[in-house]
Amino acid sequence: MPAETQHASARPGSSAAGPSRRRPLPVGLAPGTLVADPGAHPTGLRLLDFGPEELAERDLASVAELEPPAAGVKVRWLDVTGLADVAALAELGRRLDLHPLVLEDVVNTHQRPKVEPYGDDVFIVARMGLEDAEGCLATEQISLLVRPGLVITFQERPGDCFDPVRRRIRSGGPRLRNGGADYLAYALLDALVDGYQPMLERFEDTLEELEDAVLDDAEAADLKVLHRVRRDLIALRRVIVPLREAVYALTREPSPTIRRETHVFLRDCYDHVIRMLEQLDSQRELGASLMDVHLTLASNRTNDVMKVLTIIATIFIPLSFLAGLYGMNFDTSSPWNMPELRWRFGYPAVLAAMVVVALAFVAFLKRKGWL
Repeated sequence: MPAETQHASARPGSSAAGPSRRRPLPVGLAPGTLVADPGAHPTGLRLLDFGPEELAERDLASVAELEPPAAGVKVRWLDVTGLADVAALAELGRRLDLHPLVLEDVVNTHQRPKVEPYGDDVFIVARMGLEDAEGCLATEQISLLVRPGLVITFQERPGDCFDPVRRRIRSGGPRLRNGGADYLAYALLDALVDGYQPMLERFEDTLEELEDAVLDDAEAADLKVLHRVRRDLIALRRVIVPLREAVYALTREPSPTIRRETHVFLRDCYDHVIRMLEQLDSQRELGASLMDVHLTLASNRTNDVMKVLTIIATIFIPLSFLAGLYGMNFDTSSPWNMPELRWRFGYPAVLAAMVVVALAFVAFLKRKGWL
């Protein structure tokens, strides 16, 4: 069933791992319809054929240049970078008999990590961790199609975390050069998982710096950075949790493409994902606790200020009463209207009474332990 192609007029959505906005698609399209993203990178093809003694690597100008592998080639790796040319992708699907839903998931780059079997083909969707220009977390969809003797990787743009795998192939790494397509797929997944580790370490360093800043001076702590790290950790967890499920499915579900001896390596990759998820959860808890500590310290400072203001107001309440009482301008000729206003020592007596009252309140507050 050939894949249909269509060009979308909507602006592309972000590839950030956070709450990215999905690119709107036309409603009512047939399954397998390929909708080109206006912001997609130009499509490029790079072929890497290798075996125990063979190694050939070249760029392809078009799908038409794709020829059968030479004798001695055990694994073919076709790396597709950029998804703008949906016509070329459809032609690739026809030549290699790819399921139309595979190409649809490849082009729609907001898929969650998953594993889908299509006969002898195993289709894997994962997300590669990136950092944008502002240092925030972003992700890029990486799709792998694995069949005996062939691995196809689809990337949104050039640049990936697979260079260590390429170097091992070029340097004659025996396990990769003698392994099958399933082992190459494992090596690519393992490199993708390991690519998250430096990001987690940077998050950990940032949280440690923020922890010191919050405990030393909560007002000086950069809450914007703390909020950004917490947001990135939450977004990263939304990527790693389904990735854990996908890798687990590769280790458990029977497939003619994934050999039993490769399951051992996939289980090791699964352990890496589990450890990474545990590290991520601990960092999320630390970020949440830092926010709670900051809010608690800020509340305590507010309470201290309110305590001082309340004590001052409490001391001055009786003094204000006395001042207001003797500030009333009644007729002093009447014996009923404050005759003490004519007293020679009235003013010093009132001041002395104010001082005595203030000192009495201070002594009372100290005795209660409120001052």
